Amino acid sequence: MIRLVLIIIFVSVRITPCLAGEAENIQIVTSMAEAINDRNLKALDHLVAKDIVRHSAATADVTVTNLEEFRAFLKSDFAVVPDSVQTIDLIFANDEYVAMKATYSGTQEGPMGPFPASGKKLTLPFIGILRVEDGKVAEIWVEWDNLHALAQLGHLQPPAETQVTD
Repeated sequence: MIRLVLIIIFVSVRITPCLAGEAENIQIVTSMAEAINDRNLKALDHLVAKDIVRHSAATADVTVTNLEEFRAFLKSDFAVVPDSVQTIDLIFANDEYVAMKATYSGTQEGPMGPFPASGKKLTLPFIGILRVEDGKVAEIWVEWDNLHALAQLGHLQPPAETQVTD
């Protein structure tokens, strides 16, 4: 009986710090999403590292290597989709990384690269992995399907259905 109690105590002592770190990292990421949705870019000072790096093949021409570039990227996105909202659908973490499946939604009111404002609504699932260091988001990997987005906005016709034959 004593051995079982010691094992339970040992396991709970070893797991608790990891769970606390995971919960803290999830809170940092959800707070960052809330700040972005609220357009409170000043709040990012407490949530995002000054030397944040953002990676995305979906926006390969966008470079973000610090907090000011991240703010500029967000401001340009707000100009295109002023009512944009990010909704986290699923989130989990370990002591260094947070992974999420989320949805970006809003109305394209401004030009998006070569595509003029469409006035159409967009609902776009995306995935993100965020690395947290010293209590702040230090690195982001985010991806989504650009073809799906362009089709919703009327900038691209979806491919015709094809029949597969044997």
